[in-house]
Amino acid sequence: MSSDNIHADLLVPLRNVFNAVKCIRDRVRDGESGEAGGEFNLSNFWETLIETVKATSQEATKLSLAFSKSPLPSAEDAEKLAESMQKAVLVMSTVFYWLPKSQGLTLRRAVRDATGDVLDGVVQLLDVILSSPLQSLSQEQLNSTGGVWASCDHFEQLPRDNQAAVLAQLTSYTAVVKDAIEEMEQAQAEIQDPFADILDEDDIAARGNQDTYWSEADRQLMAPCLGLMKASGACLRKMSYAVRTSGRVDTPENTAQLDDLADAARDISPSVDDLALTLYPPMDHSAVELNACKLSSVLQKVLDLVRATHVSSETDVSWVQFLQGAVEHNLGKVKTALNGSG
Repeated sequence: MSSDNIHADLLVPLRNVFNAVKCIRDRVRDGESGEAGGEFNLSNFWETLIETVKATSQEATKLSLAFSKSPLPSAEDAEKLAESMQKAVLVMSTVFYWLPKSQGLTLRRAVRDATGDVLDGVVQLLDVILSSPLQSLSQEQLNSTGGVWASCDHFEQLPRDNQAAVLAQLTSYTAVVKDAIEEMEQAQAEIQDPFADILDEDDIAARGNQDTYWSEADRQLMAPCLGLMKASGACLRKMSYAVRTSGRVDTPENTAQLDDLADAARDISPSVDDLALTLYPPMDHSAVELNACKLSSVLQKVLDLVRATHVSSETDVSWVQFLQGAVEHNLGKVKTALNGSG
């Protein structure tokens, strides 16, 4: 039998496991975890899941090494390697399905995404091995193997319950809003009318809005819009503190309330981005009004929800009311500025 035929026989089990892992990955990405029939132990779930993830990482490493050097594995050994790889990912995905939705949708999404990332990495590694010359360790194969390791290592950083999962989401949203505010403040400092120092006020007003800088009417809108953006950042920071100090996952209702907070807060950073984009010159005042109203509506919805959940204590009522007032005040100033420029 020629070496080409031998190599082809070795690749058959790899192609089979490649297709099997893709199917497993797609089911994890699209599927729902079930409800536990008996008592669910979250600590035991994590201990078992971490062990299965480590086993998947080890099998991926063995597979990568076996097909990167001489001598190549025998057909029998290749079959065993492929079977072990498939078994490892199947067990890992099965353990993921242990996690019931009652433990929190935010937590479940985090675990699902992390599991899917590992499976993506295994699929990529198998694809590289199948498409590369055997007995050679390419940079692409090294990168793919490292990608599986990184995805598996990420499990150590995953939140362990829904409170931590929601807090992680809020923290990420806060960082996005903080960046948007800093970019807008930097733009305010950098974008100036090059003729502002040499023209009279009447001449500046007559020149209207230009494509590369803000008119005076534009600048009247900037302060309250930036105020809405800053209120967004403050809202997320206060929510994060409330969830960290008062969030509980002791009952299904409290767990679901945390999910509701995370879902509502998810709309804040995209709304901030939408408003920020309309503020750059040339400014479209109608778009600014639309997005300022949209962000205000999102913030009011989130603040109302905070007051209705278990994370809101008596001390939280004051900052919720303060931010509600700040949102109304800044939106009013936006509308006043627009009416004045109309």
